[in-house]
Amino acid sequence: MERSRIRNFCIIAHIDHGKSTLADRFLEQTGLMDASRSAPVEQMLDSMDLEREKGVTIKAKAVRLPFTAGDGIEYQLNMVDTPGHVDFSYEVSRALAACEGAILVVDASQGIQAQTIANVYVAMEHNLTIIPVINKIDLASAEPEAVANQVCDMIGCDRDDVLFVSAKEGTGTSDVLETVVRLVPPPGGEESAPLRALVFDSKYDSYKGVIAYLRVIDGAVDGEGRLRLMATHQDLEALEVGRFAPLQISTGHLSTGEVGYVATGLKDVRQCRVGDTLTNAAHPAAEALPGYQQAKPMVFSGLYPTQPTDYGPLREALEKLQLNDASLSFEPESSVALGPGFRCGFLGLLHMEIVQERLEREYDLDLLITAPSVEYQVLRTDGTEIVIDNPAELPPPQEIDEIREPWMSISVVCPDRYIGVVMELVTASRGIFDKMEYIQSGEGRDASALGEKRVILQYQIPLSEILVDFYDQLKSMTQGYASLDYSLDHYESAKLIKLDILVNEAPVDALSLIMPSANAQVQGRALVQRLRSLIPRQLFDVPIQAAVGGRIVARETVRAMRKNVLAKCYGGDVTRKRKLLERQKEGKKRMKRVGNVEIPQEAFLAVLRLEKS
Repeated sequence: MERSRIRNFCIIAHIDHGKSTLADRFLEQTGLMDASRSAPVEQMLDSMDLEREKGVTIKAKAVRLPFTAGDGIEYQLNMVDTPGHVDFSYEVSRALAACEGAILVVDASQGIQAQTIANVYVAMEHNLTIIPVINKIDLASAEPEAVANQVCDMIGCDRDDVLFVSAKEGTGTSDVLETVVRLVPPPGGEESAPLRALVFDSKYDSYKGVIAYLRVIDGAVDGEGRLRLMATHQDLEALEVGRFAPLQISTGHLSTGEVGYVATGLKDVRQCRVGDTLTNAAHPAAEALPGYQQAKPMVFSGLYPTQPTDYGPLREALEKLQLNDASLSFEPESSVALGPGFRCGFLGLLHMEIVQERLEREYDLDLLITAPSVEYQVLRTDGTEIVIDNPAELPPPQEIDEIREPWMSISVVCPDRYIGVVMELVTASRGIFDKMEYIQSGEGRDASALGEKRVILQYQIPLSEILVDFYDQLKSMTQGYASLDYSLDHYESAKLIKLDILVNEAPVDALSLIMPSANAQVQGRALVQRLRSLIPRQLFDVPIQAAVGGRIVARETVRAMRKNVLAKCYGGDVTRKRKLLERQKEGKKRMKRVGNVEIPQEAFLAVLRLEKS
């Protein structure tokens, strides 16, 4: 198809504002999904079981829509449905880099949320044409005019540019595609230039090897001749070239500006990276495309197989997941308590939960995951600086000159009646107030949960403080009205110490924590109390201790199970009873020396459920 009739666009929005439902209506309108079925599949592009169960988009999905505009001209619309959760914002940035336009979806009953603002700024950085769409106008609580005014103030558009739709009922969706054809520019590039195609996603297929998802910038892919990945210098033969509709359909050709896939046949997932440039091996391009900025993991945790024989399969599974999830990082590590495993980096707790569930479901692995940590910069007394993401790697206190922890810049959007509780929560979490702005809702409207009394509160706060239950507390305190967005700001020096946990007088490195020194005693006491209820009873007393350096700050004891060795003594000399009791006592001492205490998975996650002091 002529390049002038190609449009590449994506759908961006805050979580649960209706992106995937709107994508369903586009599929129906262009004939790729049958709307007349008695039980149509909802969120068709959310093909993963986890996406359907959790109701969120995890992976960005591309699809080609054949669309005939009102003037009778046929267009090729390449659409990318993106995730809305802040943990998957890297997926959004990759999708935006492959498009010329973006449909900004805003819920008519909730208005602008934190991720709405974040996604708009990223789209503006990529110089994309933004089409504002107000969704869910069919709801009784919808205030579309107020939300439209908010959007106009945020992106600086005219009121007439805003579209009103109900993705659930299909109202107004045809106008959106007409607007895409009219406003989004066709892709650039040179058809006669050497091939340059951007790999914006990929997955592994058992039969076809690595399948690379491409946006062709220059030249064309015709499946003939050898191709080359410019970053890894890997040559390959294209087994199959095709498009998404929404399933993979072989076409044998991709021209300039089109979006599709190439089955590379590669078996090593590390040879095809997201962000790489595909070109012809015989006539390669002079320089590669810029690609993507490397995603920086924010949360680190240990993944260990419960069966030592699963170590190899776990490595292979992580490599395959990393192929289409460039934000996942991992490296081997060994724990005294848990044996060999991997230290993995994630973008957030939801990302960590998704990776764990995919490993267990798709690769049939039984895993144990340790409590999450963040990355610290440690300046040693000898002048050297190290970066650690595992509390067990923290040097002794006498060798540390300074510890710097990551601080985040967070934005909280909520009705102004919750300003007090939000400030109280953030202050208790060592947060520092930055600024506050009111979101305008237009003139002449009454105050409401959606109206002019909505504010954006901006703070700086340590990442470790928002890592676990901060978002849940924020939602609870604001009755679900608040939304949160965050990004890394800087590293700052802090008075931090390592809290060690000893079980049966042996340190368990996987339970170590780095925390402010002022919280050590309170947090240590809370943790050992929780561990006492989680660690099963043995035939001997099991002490559980929290220690800072060589000083014990808290202790609890799991009492031994008592076996009544006198049950069969119905009389006789008391010395017989004493002999049995003494023998039992000696046996318990011997068992305590050689016995192993099995620590369940719940114990390693107990840190997640510690209440803030």
